Amino acid sequence: MRKVFFSFKYEDVSRAMVVRKSWVAQGRDAAGFIDAVDFEAIKRQGDQAIKNWIDKQLNGTSVTVVLVGEKTCGSRWVKYEIKKSIEIGNGLLGIDVSRIKDLQENTSKRCGKIPEGYNFYLWNNDDGYHKMGDWIEKAAKDAGR
Repeated sequence: MRKVFFSFKYEDVSRAMVVRKSWVAQGRDAAGFIDAVDFEAIKRQGDQAIKNWIDKQLNGTSVTVVLVGEKTCGSRWVKYEIKKSIEIGNGLLGIDVSRIKDLQENTSKRCGKIPEGYNFYLWNNDDGYHKMGDWIEKAAKDAGR
């Protein structure tokens, strides 16, 4: 069974949860999710603690899915997750989650298409709920995983 790391800016957590739930509902493993309280505890320990947490979450994954919202492109931790994913040979893809409604029923804008040079999909327009598994398998195959 394929284990996937989901990379996202925490402001998009409610949108990310929609994507994660669709993946888990299909009986699959997801990594890269942390409770806000737990993340704050790690953050207080410094940047190295955050990097160590990310590295541990990436361990055993074969694909990294970058969930792109309005502020994702400027996130240093998303950039680190992409860099580490490339280093370990994970397949990569991006999914626009900006059109998924948040808890207040709002959508947002998308900052761009990241990771650059990899396949990028629109969750709503490209039927992410039903097709994400195919996208992930393609990214894994493209990376030789």
